Amino acid sequence: MPNERLRDALLRNGLDLAHVARAAGVDPKTVERWITKNRTPYPKHRYAIASLVRESENYLWPDAAAPQRKAEAAESEVVKVYPHRHSIPAEVWDRLIGQAAERVEVLAHAALFLVERPTFIKDLAEKGRNGARIRLLFGDPASREVARRSDEEGLGKGTLGARIRNALAFYRPLVDVAGVDMRFHKTTLYNSMFRFDDEMIVNTHVYGCQGAHAPALHLRNLSAGDLFETYAESFESVWRLSNPATF
Repeated sequence: MPNERLRDALLRNGLDLAHVARAAGVDPKTVERWITKNRTPYPKHRYAIASLVRESENYLWPDAAAPQRKAEAAESEVVKVYPHRHSIPAEVWDRLIGQAAERVEVLAHAALFLVERPTFIKDLAEKGRNGARIRLLFGDPASREVARRSDEEGLGKGTLGARIRNALAFYRPLVDVAGVDMRFHKTTLYNSMFRFDDEMIVNTHVYGCQGAHAPALHLRNLSAGDLFETYAESFESVWRLSNPATF
């Protein structure tokens, strides 16, 4: 079976076999076998290619790292654990948002707290125009899943849906901005995710507890790690099930 993840990563970055071969110090035929026959490169080559395409080794070659190494790397991927999302310092959010240059991804219901940062929407628009990929996933305010979560968090019927519609008013200026894509999801949201390049805030959801009061993990992607990639793949799964947001 071909390594479609590697093939896709090379295509997305505009890299051909010769370019990768030079970067890894191998023959182009070797690179071709890595793709078409799913051969696993030596560790030094995996590292070089992962750096070249800005993906983790574990994403490109899920079975390459030993389980023990994955477990050790996962521990190192946890930058900090916060007892509540609201306890994350404002300067942490400012740094994550300000430094993101290639990717911003949000999976939440409303993400209303983000627009409390005065320049957040303008920053996203500028990043999108400069080539960053901005993907924002909001809960569908008319869905049963959102209505149920509103009840479970003790907000009252319809409150969360109204909060999402309120948030969309702030995000409306991003409609039709190059590089920005906004969608609705109807999933049971186990975690909210806020990714900025190779760092991510994962806001866990606790039954009966509003998101702001639930724990949060600050993660940093490591090439051989498995934890960050688990959440990143979950985002992709929800994205595939989502529909364009309506305003």
